[in-house]
Amino acid sequence: MNNDYKPDCFLRFKTNKYTGSGIVIDDKVYQISGDIYGQYTINDTSFPLDEIQYLPPCIPQKIICVGLNYAEHAAESTLAEVPEEPVLFFKPPSALIGHHDNIVLPGWVDRVDYEGELAAVIGKKLRYVSTEQAEAGIFGYTCLNDVTARNIQKKDSQWTRGKGFDTFCPVGPYIITGIDASSLDIETRLNGKAVQKSNTKLMMRNAIEVISYISRVMTLYPGDIISTGTPKGVGPLKDGDQVEIEIENIGLLKNHVVSE
Repeated sequence: MNNDYKPDCFLRFKTNKYTGSGIVIDDKVYQISGDIYGQYTINDTSFPLDEIQYLPPCIPQKIICVGLNYAEHAAESTLAEVPEEPVLFFKPPSALIGHHDNIVLPGWVDRVDYEGELAAVIGKKLRYVSTEQAEAGIFGYTCLNDVTARNIQKKDSQWTRGKGFDTFCPVGPYIITGIDASSLDIETRLNGKAVQKSNTKLMMRNAIEVISYISRVMTLYPGDIISTGTPKGVGPLKDGDQVEIEIENIGLLKNHVVSE
């Protein structure tokens, strides 16, 4: 493999012989040795896409999400008015699942919703940075489903419990680098029917502004995930559903829903 090739489609995957990072070139996945955020080597070993198990595309220290970042979603929410500053909350890394993994509905939760979102993956250490530095610190973008136990979110004064169940953070399948995410179509489909349809230009604060804002509070590290909020049209999931998040130029994240 020619290591001068500059890939723009990263993932993590598993086969019976390998678990780790890779890149997609001509519909094949090539193994990567080294640090995708720094120095790495593209190996000659490759696998067809239909023979791999997709893993979450990065291993974050933290997953930080922004609530109510599309005005129309804020309007449909009964939780709060449009915020003056970004509303931040965490999802734990234990909530992560990959493309084609199952979202598991807890048996004691009344309602669980999908929320399709654009997520940025951090590529370098960021602390108190400008928007220009934030933009330079983004490794790439991916799809994220901010699965939410809605009745618990409404009950609690903060959102960690309702957002933090195992399997409540599907991410992937790829991290796409080198793209402008300021105006990308985003669509969520439930059992093939479009239920959310918007564009990232309708965010009240774009990904770069959000990352700069967060960096004034906490240090961000390579692999950290920043999810930028969901547009209007959130709704419930049930056992047997299939939910898809598709973002222009980034990819399609698909998961099935099962009861606990």
